[in-house]
Amino acid sequence: MENKKTTLKIGGMSCASCAATIEKTLKAVKGVSEAAVNFATEKAVVEHDPSQAKETDLIKAVESAGYSVIAEREKVIFNIGGMTCASCVHTIEKALHKAEGVFGATVNLATEQATIEFDAGVTNLKELEKVIEGTGYSVVKREAGEKEEEQVDEDIIKVQRAKRLFISALIPEVIVMILMVLHYMVVKIPGYNLIIALLGFPIVFFSGWPTHRASWRAIRHGRANMDVLISIGSVPPYLMGLAVFIFPAASFIEMATTIVTFHVLGRYLEVRAKGQASQAIKKLLQLGAKTARILVDGEEKEIAMEEVKVGDVMVVRPGEKIPTDGVIAEGKSAIDESMATGESMPVKKKVGDEAIGATINQRGLLKIKATKIGKDTFLSQVIKMVEECQGSKVPIQEFADRITSYMVPGVLGIAALTIIAWLVFPDSFMKIITWGAPFLPWINTGLGPVTLAVFAGVAVLVICCPCALGLGTPTTLMVASGMGAENGVLIRHGEAVQTMKEVHTIVFDKTGTITKGKPGVTDIVTSNPLPVTRERLLFYAASVEAGSEHPLGQAIVQEAKRGGQGLVGVDDFEAITGKGVKGRVDGREILVGNQKLMKDSQIDFRQFKDRLGQLEDEAKTAMLVAVDNRIAGIVAVADTLKEDSVQAIAELEEMGLETAMITGDNQRTANAIAKKVGITRVLAEVLPQDKVAEIQRLQEKVGTVAMVGDGINDAPALTQANVGIAIGTGTDIAIESSDITLIRGDLSSVITAVKLSRATFKKIKQNYFWAWFYNAIAIPLAAIGLLHAMIGVATMAFSSVNVVWNSLRLRKAKIKPSWQKAKARTEGKE
Repeated sequence: MENKKTTLKIGGMSCASCAATIEKTLKAVKGVSEAAVNFATEKAVVEHDPSQAKETDLIKAVESAGYSVIAEREKVIFNIGGMTCASCVHTIEKALHKAEGVFGATVNLATEQATIEFDAGVTNLKELEKVIEGTGYSVVKREAGEKEEEQVDEDIIKVQRAKRLFISALIPEVIVMILMVLHYMVVKIPGYNLIIALLGFPIVFFSGWPTHRASWRAIRHGRANMDVLISIGSVPPYLMGLAVFIFPAASFIEMATTIVTFHVLGRYLEVRAKGQASQAIKKLLQLGAKTARILVDGEEKEIAMEEVKVGDVMVVRPGEKIPTDGVIAEGKSAIDESMATGESMPVKKKVGDEAIGATINQRGLLKIKATKIGKDTFLSQVIKMVEECQGSKVPIQEFADRITSYMVPGVLGIAALTIIAWLVFPDSFMKIITWGAPFLPWINTGLGPVTLAVFAGVAVLVICCPCALGLGTPTTLMVASGMGAENGVLIRHGEAVQTMKEVHTIVFDKTGTITKGKPGVTDIVTSNPLPVTRERLLFYAASVEAGSEHPLGQAIVQEAKRGGQGLVGVDDFEAITGKGVKGRVDGREILVGNQKLMKDSQIDFRQFKDRLGQLEDEAKTAMLVAVDNRIAGIVAVADTLKEDSVQAIAELEEMGLETAMITGDNQRTANAIAKKVGITRVLAEVLPQDKVAEIQRLQEKVGTVAMVGDGINDAPALTQANVGIAIGTGTDIAIESSDITLIRGDLSSVITAVKLSRATFKKIKQNYFWAWFYNAIAIPLAAIGLLHAMIGVATMAFSSVNVVWNSLRLRKAKIKPSWQKAKARTEGKE
């Protein structure tokens, strides 16, 4: 076998001798011909014979030397061809999970895609394709140069193909049905059996060919799916029906043709409905601009979007789409960002503001400098997150998948037992069908026991519907992710939909979440008698805070600049986490911070105790200022609440959710802000590094907790929470720590997220109920002879389509905040 080169990312190396040690260890592995370890890049390139030394052997060798191999996690989405039911999903997932180097894989029946997370150092795309193809399915490759938008037509092609197949079965089937009614109820037709056999052949073997091909592929790979059930329920009955040409017997051909016709009808309706459910991605893909006008040497030049580069200055006139994400370099306008945020009101923009690609410039001429292109743009991130959501699974689905994996083999067994039971106890079953004959017109008590046994067995086979179970969650998530994207709510993981319904408490970070995150100075208090003036106090505080990035510090800096004060450089600057800052200004030591900082520095601030309490009761953050180890005064800063914070918190409480606020502010200030917005639980004086521990403590007390934060400073706490809800900032929404990302910064989006999650999970439960209910009722009725195979296959087809249509009804769910709807109605009346 030809040697293979494998690259491993090494962890734990601290010097060049570590690299030498690993090289020596790898070279000692049987089958390794060469090994080179680069200390600078922390990578090992190993040439080896894969039949003697596998990747796992190399990893074990590195670990035995005391180092680690860091998995290079990559994610890929494959389009899968040939899947027909939930059993197919289970087969592919099972094979992928067994494959070397695969961390996880989810297969989605509705989107016909497999999302695979794998170690790029152990396996590759070609190997993963082989695994899928080894199960009897195909990986549908995109042609070189094909754009994502062009894939949209694939759904249309599938619908047309399914429609043609259905019509090819429907035309001869209608003739078969008419002839059958005439023959059995009006007048005997000469050569009836021959005519039916000739008309039935193209239905069963041509229209049913895709089904029979899929079932043969499944049997060849040692598994059973719904196609196998349909093939067994149609081909043997057709062949048995030919027995009428040899000796007197009942004809099963009409049943075989009806089974195939209803099956392809169900497939056609299902494909069409699935196409409607996947509209979200199509709509998003169509939003992007196709061309852009850029400035080249002062002249406008129109180019294709693929040619736009970061740094290009784009010219956008009123009414035109902004080609890609950028920053406004010249001009001012109002931009319609409804496609991104769901907000219908245009947003005013000026020089320096961010502009989102695919949004519409409404008024002025803008020159925008491109900052993001291709997969990094806002629109591409949204599409990626919607696809990730559609490719993920809800925990309830995993249980359904396990049941479905045993369902088809189980039904094959039940069908076999049904035939045996009818042959062994014909009298018992005859009593049942005799009882049902007066009100069930399809029951014919005049048939022989063998014929009735075959009818019952076939009915059991064709009635089973694992498809309905397989489509229950994926189609609902497809619709939900699209609705979320339209309303500024991006569901990243499907699991969040189920977890959200169990949430007891939603914790809000204060700064930038409940408040605008743009505080301003409200009060400047100096000591009495005055060691420094108000202006000098602000000068000292602002000069030190100029070295800080904290919003409160920046508010003090901005206040000093507005007053025309010139700031000076700070020496020995130090930021003390959760307490404040210190540094030297004009040779004097300045401290700016909270009471903890003053206590740690042993500075007496008792004269300000009452004033501090008064300011904190007013929901202001009071920062003490000390000059040369003596208290000099207070600078108070307040952050304004977001416009919808009070209404949003009130509605969440009405929905039965407890609200909590987490902040570094002292208890008094935090209580004052919480009282203003109506929050019931306050977690105050929490340092950034302690937020995770605080969330853990809350989880122990109340159970399931959701956390709403900015996704950057709050990333660890968002990860710790059962559901992490991140507020996106501008065009950056790819927040790894979040389960749900809110594009708009307002709290109303939290209500939308909660309502959407609840409505989605309700639909999923409905889908599973109807799927289980149908199978639980239909299979026993078929086994005892009360449900004809023709009726059964029709209801089977309806069961799958009903699940998809029920998912589509999610679009009617009311997910907007109630107070917003009331406001819109009032404004409409006015």
